[in-house]
Amino acid sequence: MPATITTALAVAASLAFAPAVTTAAPATVAHAAAKKPNLRACYDGKCNLTLTKSVSFRVSSRYGITRLAISFSSTRVHVKGTGPGVTSQAWLGKGTSGSVNNIGVKVVSLSSGKAKLQLAPRR
Repeated sequence: MPATITTALAVAASLAFAPAVTTAAPATVAHAAAKKPNLRACYDGKCNLTLTKSVSFRVSSRYGITRLAISFSSTRVHVKGTGPGVTSQAWLGKGTSGSVNNIGVKVVSLSSGKAKLQLAPRR
């Protein structure tokens, strides 16, 4: 066999056994980089939240509270506002709305793993 054919066959054989290179990120990395809610945007009492776990964040003292804590299950959302000497809370179901010290909370959707909420100041 001529040298060029032998060289070509050797190159082809080495490529056939080369490991495949992939540029896709592993699923665990993509999941870990999932978008976290911007809780600082809720400081003024107005934001949209998509939650996958319980959260607690600061709110403006103009509402008479300084912190909101939100937890949920597949059937209800618990919103608790606390501040110096005050506690206010609401239990809400899917599609309902209520308020905690003039911060309105609407439950847009709800499942065992995710809650979508809208917060807005009440006048």
